[in-house]
Parts: sequence; C-alpha cells; structure tokens
Amino acid sequence: MEHGRVGIVGGGQLGRMLTDAALPLGFAVTVIDPVENCPAAQAGAEQIQASLKDPDAIRSLASRTDVVTWEIEDIDVTALEGLPTAVEPSPYTLGTIQDKLRQKRMLVRAGLPVAAFMDLDPNRLDRDVDMAFKAFGAVIIKARTGGYDGRGNMSVRPDNSQGIFDRFGDTQLYVERLVPFQKELAVIVARDVLGNIAQYPVVETIHENNICHLVLAPAGIDPRIRADAEEIAHETAGHLDGAGVFAIEMFLTDGDELLINEIAPRVHNSGHHTIEANATSQFEQHIRAITRLPLGSTEMISPAAMINILGERNGPVALRGLGRVLSLPGTHVHLYGKEPTKMERKMGHIVVISDDVEEARVIALKARRELTI
Repeated sequence: MEHGRVGIVGGGQLGRMLTDAALPLGFAVTVIDPVENCPAAQAGAEQIQASLKDPDAIRSLASRTDVVTWEIEDIDVTALEGLPTAVEPSPYTLGTIQDKLRQKRMLVRAGLPVAAFMDLDPNRLDRDVDMAFKAFGAVIIKARTGGYDGRGNMSVRPDNSQGIFDRFGDTQLYVERLVPFQKELAVIVARDVLGNIAQYPVVETIHENNICHLVLAPAGIDPRIRADAEEIAHETAGHLDGAGVFAIEMFLTDGDELLINEIAPRVHNSGHHTIEANATSQFEQHIRAITRLPLGSTEMISPAAMINILGERNGPVALRGLGRVLSLPGTHVHLYGKEPTKMERKMGHIVVISDDVEEARVIALKARRELTI
C-alpha cells in the first residue's frame, strides 16, 4: 500500500506519534477518541469523537480507511472482527493478549519462559490463593483483563492476604509467583504481513509506582543475557499473528534467568527513544508493517535515555522550565498536548542522546527536575 488511509482506535500520545510518522509517508490518518481535540488530532489526524468501544464508530473508521490498527489494548475485539478493511495486528492476537491468563497459557504452549502461575476460581478464591501460597510463597494477584500501568495487580503474602479480594470486585483473577528480579527489560519487535521480523536492541525499563519512569538504551547487561533476550523476543514474535509492532517485556531474575512478564500488541513506552536514537522509530516501523511497506533498519544511532513527564498535581497545564531543559546537551522534549494535568498522567517524555548511556541517564534526570507541567 504505497499510499492510503490509516485508521487508529485511540488518539492519545501513541496515536499522536503514529500520526507524526504516517503523514510524512503520505498516509492520511483517522482516529477514534472520546476526548475533543485529542493529541492525535492536534498532530493532523481526522478524529471521530466516540468511545473506543463503540462498534458503530469502529465501523465508521473502517469505512474511511484501508487498514485499522490501535494504540491501546482495552478495546472491543469483537468490533474489529469482520470489518470490510484490513485489521493489523490480528484481532485474535489482541484477544489473546488482552486476557493475561490466556496470554500466559499461549506462551507456555510455545515453550517460552514465564513465572509459575495458576487460575483462581471465583467460587473458591480463598482456597485457591492458599494453594498458591503453598506452591509459590509470595504471589502477585492480577486481573485477567483491563489492567495497565500496574493497575489491577497486587502483591500478596500469607500474612497480608486478609480481605484482598474485596478490592477486585467481580474481576476475573489469576495468580503468579512473585519473582525477585534485578532488572526489567524490554525488546520492541516488528512483524510485517509476510512474517518477517525486525527487532530493536534490548532496553532496561525502570518503574516507579508501577509506571515506567525511565528507559535506558541499550540495557547494561551481559552479552549472553542480551543474546538470550533477543532470541526470546524473536521467538515470541513468531507466535503472534498479524503485522505491527509489539513490546516483549521481561524480568531478569536474581538468578540471571529471563522470564516474559507481558506482551503489548502495539507501540510502547519502552520504545519512545527510537524516534531520536534509531534509524527507524517504532512508530514509523508500525506504519510500515501494517501498510505492507518494507521494515526499516532498527540500527541504534546513539545510546539514549528516555524519561516520562508524569503529572504531579491536578489542575490546568502550566509548563515551566522548557528553555532550561532544551539547553542541556542531546535533549529532545515531546509534549502530548493533554489537558488538564493529573497525578501520574503521562503528559510527555524527554529523550537524551549521548555517546554514553549513563551520561544520558544523568542528563535525563536533570532535565526532568527542571521541567514542571
């Protein structure tokens, strides 16, 4: 598809950056988003203002575009099935990944490494979690669907398990062994419509309050571990259907074992640095993949650090310190155009490129301290 129309379910920051990548390639972009003048619309996308789960809006999106994709998992898979246009990646893949227990079972069937887990029967939760404590020790209880940025997860030990299920309501749950880890890693991979795979260098992701805070590219890990992470990511991508970008998130355990934590079937926070640091950004790569263009080079041009700009209060946006940040070497600021500022809301990010990833990290932390929004 040399030229055409791209539809995106979701018009937040990821939709905005996908729009930024698609327009220079000659693609028109239409998004669905409930927020008036959403970030993607500010970047030049046409907007259908509607719920992301509105099947009529999704059908309207399909009627206006040649291929439909998404920037968020929490959408109605059934509305994507049977559309009169291409949908990438596969709705089946999205459905598998949306349900974290189903996702884990798929990975086990594929022979890929994950933490031990078990289902929780809603009719015997207390008994099942006691069984999990006996089998795993400390555990993490997870909502099967709907959780992101740490929402829907709770670490539990036998001595603090009283009344835990009241906090989840009627949500379907499963339980995993709580894995002591040294680092969290991620690999961004892309698949084209022919099944060709391109992957980006392994990065380290550092979280605070279960939200990605900082990304270091490349990850400071042993070459053997790097090679193993790349192999796991490549094999995982081979078991997914459809074209597009995926993020394979992993734990590096205290025993130097790699375990897949989750898969994101979309462009991802752990790949934002690729706009400046790689020959082809993850956003351009996704547009290439879903429109049947050749995958681009994933070569790293420069080491980089990416730090998220999270809201630290509730209220109108009041940006301060931008000039001081831009005076720092190698610094690039991306603001998402969201209003208002909210606590821990992702309002933007900063990328610092440098010959040394540790130097980039130091500058990124300084830049973040200088900026308020």
